[in-house]
Amino acid sequence: MSLQPKPFLSFEDWLEDERAVLEGRSEYLDGDVFAMAGASLEHNIIVVNISSKLHAQMKGRPCQVYTNDMKVLIRSANACTYPDLAAHCGEPELLDDRRDVLLNPGLIIEVLSDSTAACDRGDKFALYRRIPSLREYLLVSQDQVRVECYRRDVDDHWTLTDYTGLEDRIPLESLDCTLVLAEIYDKVEFVNAE
Repeated sequence: MSLQPKPFLSFEDWLEDERAVLEGRSEYLDGDVFAMAGASLEHNIIVVNISSKLHAQMKGRPCQVYTNDMKVLIRSANACTYPDLAAHCGEPELLDDRRDVLLNPGLIIEVLSDSTAACDRGDKFALYRRIPSLREYLLVSQDQVRVECYRRDVDDHWTLTDYTGLEDRIPLESLDCTLVLAEIYDKVEFVNAE
């Protein structure tokens, strides 16, 4: 999210404007609208890698993965975001007949950049924790081999597991799927690596 909000809008007005715009996207947080920046080559490769691996594991099952054009509504926070990936098993709960706003993700994934990392770990994660269906939240670095996996337990506590080896496997309990870091980072070049 950018640091310069646009003037106050109701959620309904924002959603109408957002659906009408062909270029550029924004996120909504309780009346404030934040413009979103474009993504890097590495970011896009990671999103495609994860999406394709999850999609392949979901074949023949009532599960679905959505990439960055599916909005996620956090009703209790009066907020709506575009996560890099969202997924769920079972019937999707959607806001309306436009079928472009998901209410019940079990998994949300954000690919980190220098400009979004603090927000994705802080304010955005605080928003996402307010989604009752959310079981897992992954933060994927695009600068190094590292995935942070936050899991909600039955007592509504969140625990963090860090994955940093290409051989590491991330069990996604919410989807009954597994991600392997070597597959997440396939074809990714770490241009800023030291």
